[in-house]
Amino acid sequence: MFNKTPWPSAPQQQGMMPMPAQMPSTMQMPMHMPMPMPMPMPTQTPTTLPAPLPPGSIPIAPGAPAFPGTFVPEESYVENILRMNLGKVATLYMTYENNSEWNAKIFKGVLEAAGRDHIIISDPATGKRYLLLTLNLNYITFDEPLNYTLPFGTGTTTR
Repeated sequence: MFNKTPWPSAPQQQGMMPMPAQMPSTMQMPMHMPMPMPMPMPTQTPTTLPAPLPPGSIPIAPGAPAFPGTFVPEESYVENILRMNLGKVATLYMTYENNSEWNAKIFKGVLEAAGRDHIIISDPATGKRYLLLTLNLNYITFDEPLNYTLPFGTGTTTR
């Protein structure tokens, strides 16, 4: 930028600004900077925790805030509904795309476990267990009423 420094005591590299002590009085920063106004702290009102869930029920939204006045979306996933009905006989209707041998298949058995991406059933006649992927699941039927905990802790019902 400058070919020659404006004062001889401060060597300067090209493109670098001089330090404040080395600046001429016309370029120095003011010594007094105005202090910012303090921001008022928000007052916190005491909150009460929600009532505990009834025994045997499954939390609908694990990890989601459950304080009064906060919105919690319904999370009644198939896996949660199946977990409420373990031990019941279920008929699962599955389809497998691009399978020339069998495109659709029906599995019937006792519901043993359910995860986010799988369902485990067992055939009581043979004792054979099936690990089925929910990716291929179309729907499930039951021959008896289902246990189902409604969202937001409103109780249990059978359908």
